[in-house]
Amino acid sequence: MVDRFLDVRFALLAGSLAFVLALVVGCDGDYRPRAIGKEGEVTVVMDSSLWTGAVGDTFRATVTPWIETLPQPERYFEIRHLELSSERAYESIQDLKNVVIAAPLSDSTNEANFLRRRLSEEAKQAIQNGQSAVVGKPDLWRRSQRVFFVTAATADDLEQVLKKQGEEIRRTFKEITLARMEREMYEDARQFALEDSLMQRHDFAVNVQHDFQIAIDTMSASSGFVWLRRVLARTRREFFVYYEENASPSQLSPEWVYTTHDSLTQEYLRGSVSGFVRIDYRRSLETSQTNVLSRYGYKTRGLWHMVKPGENEGEFMSVGGGGPFLAYAFYDQPTDRLYLLHGSVFAPDFDKLQFLRQMEVMANTFRTREDLDQATDSATVASTE
Repeated sequence: MVDRFLDVRFALLAGSLAFVLALVVGCDGDYRPRAIGKEGEVTVVMDSSLWTGAVGDTFRATVTPWIETLPQPERYFEIRHLELSSERAYESIQDLKNVVIAAPLSDSTNEANFLRRRLSEEAKQAIQNGQSAVVGKPDLWRRSQRVFFVTAATADDLEQVLKKQGEEIRRTFKEITLARMEREMYEDARQFALEDSLMQRHDFAVNVQHDFQIAIDTMSASSGFVWLRRVLARTRREFFVYYEENASPSQLSPEWVYTTHDSLTQEYLRGSVSGFVRIDYRRSLETSQTNVLSRYGYKTRGLWHMVKPGENEGEFMSVGGGGPFLAYAFYDQPTDRLYLLHGSVFAPDFDKLQFLRQMEVMANTFRTREDLDQATDSATVASTE
């Protein structure tokens, strides 16, 4: 019954598609509603027999793995599982932000039938012959939406597809999640004047939400340091940018990141009872060499805690308080500067991942004066072509 409904439903949608496209193309932009739902959530549309078995296990391991660099492990994305069991279920998935519809073509489930109807005969034959399909559908039903169709010949083949491409699906969901968060964070009451002052004084800027304040802004002939804070009743977010002049990429290493981080936090991020912020080396700490904001650098994720000096030299005693942090360290060739960007969260009564993503969004808005000049030049060239 449900499958017959979906067949009719799809036919009606296909019949009205030309009319909808005419409306959209005839206007200046896409006026469909934006996707809704909880940010940081992925909806998996899959038959329950697969979801509770090896295919579901592989999906959770590759698309939504546990993150260990948090006070308590959290999944990379929260998971919502649905089946195409009713008209309401079918309509609800069209509204959601991140959706994966997965089934093997050998199945007779509603999910498999849904995917079969969207494949050509040639594509279905290729899949039966051993190929697989992971098809991204940006803005399929709504704006700011990401939908993936994932299929293969059998359940075993589907499991292998997820092992190979689950990480790429996760990366795509992360990109659209951060993009949606950036729009929501900065569409109201952004502090443009503060950003301009950072650019004028330090030759860099980041986007600043309305309730961040500058705690410290200092510079010398050889370095600069800016500390921005967002302190609310039950949460606190800290973001700082440090740079060194006349630097070299050869100075960059994980050890430089850790030493510089702890030196800065000991000097500036201090608490009560002579305590200060320091990386918690007792817990998971992940550092990878990678492209950072189109520059050579390192990304680090881990935990901080508040400490004070111990009885012996080089020892530290925890004095309470802590949370997750992320750090970007990179070399900026046009200015010969080394940069360290740090974002941290204190939110003892909440899950931490979504707050930490806000810090990542903020870090990703970093730009230098040279970046702005290049963007202006590119825009000028484009306008004259």
